Amino acid sequence: MTGAPEHPRRRRAFVLCAVVLLGLPLICALLGPWLADPADPRSGAYAPPSADALLGTDFVGRDVVDQVLLGGRTVVLVGGGAAVAAYIVGVPWGMCAAAARRRWVDEVLMRPLDILLSVPSLLTLLLIAGLSRPGPLVLGGVVSLIMLPEVARISRAAALAAASGPAMEAMLLTGESWWRRNFRYLGGTVLPTLSTDFGMRIVGALYLVASAAFLGVGVAPDAADWAVMVDRNRPGLFLQPWAVLVPALLVTAMSVGLNLLFDQALHRRRETT
Repeated sequence: MTGAPEHPRRRRAFVLCAVVLLGLPLICALLGPWLADPADPRSGAYAPPSADALLGTDFVGRDVVDQVLLGGRTVVLVGGGAAVAAYIVGVPWGMCAAAARRRWVDEVLMRPLDILLSVPSLLTLLLIAGLSRPGPLVLGGVVSLIMLPEVARISRAAALAAASGPAMEAMLLTGESWWRRNFRYLGGTVLPTLSTDFGMRIVGALYLVASAAFLGVGVAPDAADWAVMVDRNRPGLFLQPWAVLVPALLVTAMSVGLNLLFDQALHRRRETT
């Protein structure tokens, strides 16, 4: 045990809260495009809530409800896809560096990533995505490139002790295959650390995607996107606050829900070890 176990009722309350906070934005993002009105009716800009527009209209007179339903797919799918892509590349990269038997191989693999890591993430986002045409693939690729060095470093750090430990030496002496040593054994060693880090990494990806959309990088200025909604509707915040508050609250709820879920999973794992 690593501490007193959490009360089951409190744990269930935290999990329920996390599911609610995470579920609502995901439902809006994944099912919203089928629920939104395809006709895109327009009326006056910053109109207050009414029977025709339950949350009022945005800066060009579009229904805020329809824009919210249409605007989450980029944030969720691009952010989640970028995090997964960073792990697909970064985890094997870091584990190969940790398992390298020669020092120079480790240096060759990790030093270029250190250079990339030294550049601020938003600056990299502005430089690369600003030179490309707006689109979800470009934005996802840039976000995954930004996260790649950190994922590789965490994977290397998690696998380094096991890669040079007595168990690995014994596997080498007994002639175990490269696959069994470096993926089955090292993979099982780093899995708890990476599963904990993955939750924070998705939140970081959501932040980068939302920041890029807010800055108009990688996303068209008239795109239906939660972060774009916050940016474009700021001038009318006091006239029609729902066009800003609803998308901002959905992004916040998704980040908090993810953190709560992974935090509870980590607590549960600690109690069982």
